[in-house]
Amino acid sequence: MTGLRLTWWGHATVGIELAGLTVLTDPVLTSRVAFLHRHAATPPPAAAEADVVLLSHLHGDHLHRPSLRRLPEHARIIAPRGAGRLLSGLAARVEEVLPGEQVQLGELSLTAVHAEHDDRRHPWSPHSGPALGFVLADGVQRLWFAGDTGLFDGMAALGPVDAALIPVGGWGPTLGPHHLDPAQAAAAAHRVRARHAVPIHFGTLWPTGLRPLAPGLFRAKCRAPGREFVSALAGTGVTVHLLNPGESTEITAAEPGP
Repeated sequence: MTGLRLTWWGHATVGIELAGLTVLTDPVLTSRVAFLHRHAATPPPAAAEADVVLLSHLHGDHLHRPSLRRLPEHARIIAPRGAGRLLSGLAARVEEVLPGEQVQLGELSLTAVHAEHDDRRHPWSPHSGPALGFVLADGVQRLWFAGDTGLFDGMAALGPVDAALIPVGGWGPTLGPHHLDPAQAAAAAHRVRARHAVPIHFGTLWPTGLRPLAPGLFRAKCRAPGREFVSALAGTGVTVHLLNPGESTEITAAEPGP
């Protein structure tokens, strides 16, 4: 395999086609998530057609039970250790992993890696599990899905990567701790020595009713982070693929050196 195809479905949901498999990250496939409304087209049923699903952490906008019910029966779910009880009855194959653990998916190697983020389902929940990112490699290309994370020591050790799926924003007026804003996301792309970067986790979900009350805030905190990420990486040698929900891009392998 000399290339990979990425389709961004909004928020942290990306379809990754690599090594003959379709991998789906943190599927959110509905028009709303609790009090959050989707400000983009709802993904079509085909978006749920995945061989493997990666869940980065337990928060409701990443481990979203209504969306997981749409997955095909054969889908294999890779999730943080501790997520199993939340996934009971939703999938036939759930594998819980910790940072550093590897899973072989045919010709595709998957490594769970650290993410600097809250490990609870919510502040009062009995459910918790380590926040994860994932590195996928097919022997030709390497991709890092960051999940939800802040900058952390050791991030550079994840690189180099051919492509990085990096969160650049959030779903509300403030980001809170252990998230990346566009400038920090650009720093993350440099740390992992990414050739290509796709900004995610912005421009999709926003509190219901807030947009008409504060349209400027919606533009600045929901829509703008993707463009700001592009600007932060301008002239750095990192190719940024700024997608709209539902759009795809293809990334080819780097030419071998002399």
